[in-house]
Amino acid sequence: MGAKAAKPKTASRKTAGRPPSSQAFNLMLVGQRGRLQFEALLLVASLRHTNPDFKGRVIIAEPAFNHRWDSDPRIANSDLRAMLEDMGAEIVPFTSQVFGCGYPYGNKIEGLAALPEGEPFLFLDTDTLVTGDLSAVPFDFDRPTASMKREGTWPKLELYGPGYTEIWKSLYDKFGLSFEPTLDLSQPDEYWQRYLYFNAGFFYYRCPRLFGETFLHHAKEIRDDPPEALVCQELRPWLDQIALPLTLHALGGGRVPEVSEKMDHETTCHYRVFPLLYARESDHVVDILETVAAPNKIKKLLKLYEPMRRMIYQGKGSRVRAMFERDNLPRREQMIRNRIKRANLWMR
Repeated sequence: MGAKAAKPKTASRKTAGRPPSSQAFNLMLVGQRGRLQFEALLLVASLRHTNPDFKGRVIIAEPAFNHRWDSDPRIANSDLRAMLEDMGAEIVPFTSQVFGCGYPYGNKIEGLAALPEGEPFLFLDTDTLVTGDLSAVPFDFDRPTASMKREGTWPKLELYGPGYTEIWKSLYDKFGLSFEPTLDLSQPDEYWQRYLYFNAGFFYYRCPRLFGETFLHHAKEIRDDPPEALVCQELRPWLDQIALPLTLHALGGGRVPEVSEKMDHETTCHYRVFPLLYARESDHVVDILETVAAPNKIKKLLKLYEPMRRMIYQGKGSRVRAMFERDNLPRREQMIRNRIKRANLWMR
């Protein structure tokens, strides 16, 4: 077993003295070469369309090229880079010290170091559209939470192996965190929703440095020295979502339904891939997507990415949409994916 890393500074609580949603905050996303640079352009365009009076900084954390990357991860298209900056986004570099190309999801963890210390932030995955008024979300930046738009993707239980309680409790015990207060006692024992589990598509806090230090500590320790109960568990690609509940709990957060409901269903859309967006999201989301993608200066850039070109501009998205009834979707996402693949319309 490796030596334990030094624990990050303990979080302190403070009272803002004003309604949570009135507090200004910065918006963070990760931008880099490939798919993410095009998604970032759409995200920022949707923000400016739906929140023209947004007062915070829009910070695109961009990984620098170092030994953690086997090729340069920086945004490659100079015209796209200029367009992001014209829309008021700031592209700020950070250095990958722990993850890099071996686990690119770690960019959302290490990239928090690029944000100004002590200023509240909201992180969004780049495969997200802003579809409503962010100022209407009742954020309390002393009480962080994350997206509840998720499935029971981790852990995967093995026959005769540890159950949910043993696996999750081993993680809380590893970091000296209380386990029982995190349980949703309205859910049955050994059912995945009883345990604190989030999608990492959004999260927020009052200080990105403290959040990032805590998140990185948990993720790195789980990767390098997992509890014995995790011996049969895959950590990739789930590491960020395994560490996130521990981080939120350590910083005084957890389930905050009034925020997750608003973010997951009204104010943002974490679409993940375009076939899924067209298959299951509302007409409002599709209208936002196609409106912000329509201007020629944006269209000529987005068309460079094949899934956007084919789905948005060549009508493949409309064909996918016609295959499904939004009020009668298949129960499991995999069933939606399989139907789209059979029609030869799956792409990402």
